[in-house]
Amino acid sequence: MRGLIVDYVGVLDGSEESQRRWQQLLGALKAAGIGIAILSNDPGGPGAAPIRAFKDRGLVDAVVLSGEIGVEKPEAGAFEFAAEAIELPMKDCVMVDDSILNVRAAVDNGLVGVYYQQFDRAVVEITGLFGIQGEF
Repeated sequence: MRGLIVDYVGVLDGSEESQRRWQQLLGALKAAGIGIAILSNDPGGPGAAPIRAFKDRGLVDAVVLSGEIGVEKPEAGAFEFAAEAIELPMKDCVMVDDSILNVRAAVDNGLVGVYYQQFDRAVVEITGLFGIQGEF
């Protein structure tokens, strides 16, 4: 696996502690050469500033908003666009989402899916898939 695609609402927008831990994990993944994109069904515009801040701070390589690309998860085109944004084929990407429908669609389209319910569970899967170690 060479790419991580992460949903925003329900995953990255959690408590302050959860956000801090995500930032540490994203930093470790980037240091390991993993391409990272946020894929959100957000409509875009000025309200998306908190999502875009992840890219502005260098935590992710791309922010893909459904309202700006014209296709929403769970449609295949949304996953394709996110993978292309980090210059990888979908088969080399992991999708993390709190919607089981989106995770299933990602898997059906060739990505590895991680169903997000809480950070402690997801971090075990993510670090295992990418072969990284650390305290997050």
